[in-house]
Amino acid sequence: MIAELRKWTTLVPVLAFVLLALTWGRSLPGGLVALVAVFLAGAVLAAVHHAEVIAHRVGEPFGSLVLAVAVTIIEVALIVTLMADGSEKNATLARDTVFAAVMITCNGIVGISILVTALKHRVAVFNSEGTGAAFGAIATLAVLSLVLPTFTTSTPGPQFSPTQLVFAATASLIVYLLFVATLTVRHRDYFLAPSRQPARATADATATAVPAVSPGSPTPTQTPTPAPAPAPAPADEEHAAPPTSREAWLSLSLLGVALVSVVGLAKGVSPTIERTVADAGLPASVVGVVIAMLVLLPETISAIRSAARDRMQTSLNLAHGSALASIGLTIPAVAVASTWLSGPLVLGLDPTHMVLLALSIAVGTLTVMPGRATPLQGGVHLAVMAAYLVLAVSP
Repeated sequence: MIAELRKWTTLVPVLAFVLLALTWGRSLPGGLVALVAVFLAGAVLAAVHHAEVIAHRVGEPFGSLVLAVAVTIIEVALIVTLMADGSEKNATLARDTVFAAVMITCNGIVGISILVTALKHRVAVFNSEGTGAAFGAIATLAVLSLVLPTFTTSTPGPQFSPTQLVFAATASLIVYLLFVATLTVRHRDYFLAPSRQPARATADATATAVPAVSPGSPTPTQTPTPAPAPAPAPADEEHAAPPTSREAWLSLSLLGVALVSVVGLAKGVSPTIERTVADAGLPASVVGVVIAMLVLLPETISAIRSAARDRMQTSLNLAHGSALASIGLTIPAVAVASTWLSGPLVLGLDPTHMVLLALSIAVGTLTVMPGRATPLQGGVHLAVMAAYLVLAVSP
């Protein structure tokens, strides 16, 4: 069974890449769009499988970083490719895609991951030090890159001047590199899951640490009660033997093929999505939302699977790492591309989206501070995500 699964996850990315090569730059009829959609879904599932193989080999938090960076690099290439035609409708493509990525990761993925973990284990436990640092970096870069352009006066409209764009691109790249260094070198332990401490055991230890003393009786000798041991890992936390180096390198290659296929096939079906959106009378920004959701499917599925196994920290590493990579790599890339692209580059958010961003920052801060979350926090994040989707369709 495992051998068949491996064969399937090897075959689908290759066939999806072949289909991408055959359909690239061509107008797709309805039947072919359906075939592309099937292989797109298969490539997403294969990408999740190979990302988990790599994560098992290199360990956390490196595994989450590999998937986030790989998806974002290819996503940036897609954005620059679409902006290269100089169309006026693509002036806001980078802004819409980055903001959609932030909302999907920080509210959609985080919300459903908290909900899945907390419903199964009562409370979702994670490391507030690393999670809070990552979320603070996301909030800073989102405001610097997506909010400030609306209020600058050097150029008309919600655009940066060349000097301001260079600053925003440099700041985004430096902060992202600092995050990667913190994640992988200096404070890797901040991004590892803490031991789950049963609340009942802690309360019992506190109650029995000091025995009751009746009035007038001598104070008994107090013996310190040992701290409760961490709860044993559930059965589904037990890992098989790590894959060999050969298997890891093969999965890394197939992950790249799968992600290229996902983004390329998503671009192939984007004209159909655009026509459908236009025929339905929806705003053009809905196209960016749909494409972002397709591109982020591998992270979403991987995060939900990790949450179901009580690996909430891995889910948060995936979500926040993807959001940071999206801003930290997209803004510098489009800043460089703007030197030869003919169309305008609009980065500033409108007032509605700024309100949603401010709400997301406030809710996210309150969620990560305690290091524990209940289904309520998950539901609140999903409510913000739902508001974003509703306002994207009906602004």
